[in-house]
Amino acid sequence: MNDTNIAEKLEELKAKIESSLSVTDSSKALYELKNACLGRSGEISELMKGLRDLPKEERPQAGKTINALRDWAEEHFAEAEERIKQAELKARYASETIDVTLPGNRHKTGAYHPNTLIKRELISIFAGMGFTVFEGPEIENDYYNFTALNTPKDHPARDMQDTFYVTSDLLLRTQTSAGQIRVMEKQAPPIKILSPGKVYRSDDDATHSPMFSQMEGLVVDKGITLCDLKGMLDEFAAKIFGSGVKTRLRPSYFPFTEPSVEVDVSCFECGGKGCKLCKGTGWIEVLGAGMVNRRVLEGCGVDPDVYSGFAFGMGIERIAMLKYGINNMKMLFEGDTRFLRQFRMQ
Repeated sequence: MNDTNIAEKLEELKAKIESSLSVTDSSKALYELKNACLGRSGEISELMKGLRDLPKEERPQAGKTINALRDWAEEHFAEAEERIKQAELKARYASETIDVTLPGNRHKTGAYHPNTLIKRELISIFAGMGFTVFEGPEIENDYYNFTALNTPKDHPARDMQDTFYVTSDLLLRTQTSAGQIRVMEKQAPPIKILSPGKVYRSDDDATHSPMFSQMEGLVVDKGITLCDLKGMLDEFAAKIFGSGVKTRLRPSYFPFTEPSVEVDVSCFECGGKGCKLCKGTGWIEVLGAGMVNRRVLEGCGVDPDVYSGFAFGMGIERIAMLKYGINNMKMLFEGDTRFLRQFRMQ
């Protein structure tokens, strides 16, 4: 290769670069073209490597000519790069232009689940009466769930067909009452706590679910009587179901309370006259309650001769079903947005 051949090749390469740059319209194509010309293995670099084949006296001039072409090419590539960058930016702006005169996209408003609404309302009602919230673990041991609550070893609730066991001693709690034991063990009276949470029982039909939510309440202090429980329940019923609703207590049995009662409210649908909701009786059962059993207090280190207390527990789903007229408990677990949408304005 001689000096004449290099000059011809440089002219050809210069013309090729000018022609290619005139039709290149993307950053990717420009990058590939620049790499083919100015890259480590590009055509200009290959010409520079070919200098070793020239006579020594021709090399300086040939190298100077090739470097001049390199400087020219770099300048023109920089100009093309700026031109293409501006063109691509303009195209991007055009594609992202928003017509502000078009109507906006409507987003559907979410809705709280009935359980959440009832839970918040209950906490608000009892917080107004001085209760604080305590949340215990959902996986409990046999002691807190049964033994400390005065439930005998042969009680049917301990059977495998009624309770979900994790191990021989650990289980999915069947009641939030276990929380009252944990609180009484660590806190001296006076105690006034509310314990909401999930509970689990082997039961499944239109009005029962293997998993559901409870709200447990506990009050322990000096001089607490069944009258205090009745007065608190009257306040609860009036606020959750309406001002005209009354309560009544019926004798019942729970291992951890003595005496124990079932609590009914006068039917808020018919005013106590008798209807389909109250099955013609004028009353609706809503929760269980009673005075804390002496043995439970003693087991937690509370002197039953000095202190007394009451406890109550209600199913949040049951309260929600009654208040909102839901006739199938499974609707609360299906996640159907058409169902949930009805509670948007609650």
